[in-house]
Amino acid sequence: MKKIRFVLLSIAVIIALMQLIRPKQPSNTPSSDLPGIPQEVNAILRSSCFDCHSSQTNLRWYDQLTPVNYLVNDHIIRGRKALDFSNWGQLPPAVQNTKLYYSLNKILWGQMPLPSYLLVHPQAALSEKEIRTLKDFVRSRRAAIGIDTIKTDKIKQQFADFVQQKMGQSNQTILPAPNGIRYISDYRNWTIISITDRFDNGTLRMIYGNDIAIKAIQERQTNPWPDGTILAKAAWKQIANADGSLSTGDFVQVEFMIKDAKQYTATSGWGWARWRGNDLKPYGGTALFTAECIACHQPVKGNDLVFTRPLDLKKLTVRNH
Repeated sequence: MKKIRFVLLSIAVIIALMQLIRPKQPSNTPSSDLPGIPQEVNAILRSSCFDCHSSQTNLRWYDQLTPVNYLVNDHIIRGRKALDFSNWGQLPPAVQNTKLYYSLNKILWGQMPLPSYLLVHPQAALSEKEIRTLKDFVRSRRAAIGIDTIKTDKIKQQFADFVQQKMGQSNQTILPAPNGIRYISDYRNWTIISITDRFDNGTLRMIYGNDIAIKAIQERQTNPWPDGTILAKAAWKQIANADGSLSTGDFVQVEFMIKDAKQYTATSGWGWARWRGNDLKPYGGTALFTAECIACHQPVKGNDLVFTRPLDLKKLTVRNH
């Protein structure tokens, strides 16, 4: 018993001495509700996000104990750098929408709030009702383009003409991307693995996968994706129809991600390429444009830099004809 008491006393003394070593506390100033955001959404953000993503941090007593305070401070610093709701009113609407889009996806994927944060802050966990509230609000900010029937028919015909003219071209008739990756003309014959709606920039996207990608999805081997995987994401402007549904308008671009861990070591194992507009002009002035792609995909670094959550292809196979 004496040994046990001695050990416990020693641990207590060490912990007490550790409290003399403390990190510099992050600034803590009141943060107002977000302008233009409904009260119920503001309440959710305050409860689940503000501690790390605003200037107002509510530190509990256990958050201030060394060495826990070092971890908490790091979370706050990195959280504010990624998104600081205290500056919300200074952001352009398009930037606000993009941040909301990515934030909602990180919540839906279970990445936010951080699992380690929830272990000691369970009150920050979002209920199904709160998640539905956020979903409804995010979708209410959709940047869909209203359009009349005559113009809709014209754009649909333009799209049909574009498909006939461009999609049948050989790879040699379209200039390669600045990093040397060539356009893949037959991607539209691949399987559609997901359809997404980017409300923040008013686009609808179809994500296609080649045979290697489809096999990986069926075998649930997508983190990391195997070498040889190619994902193609085609985007169109979205049109809000009179009945509230959405349809595709002008073609915007097609992007490719090509997995080869050895060939593309310098770009995180993926080859990146993009062609924009009806003339399929390669995107980027130099090969350094890939830095922009990688930076955009950093929020899903833990998912092999891929945003797409594929459909369950064992239950459903969708092909574009």
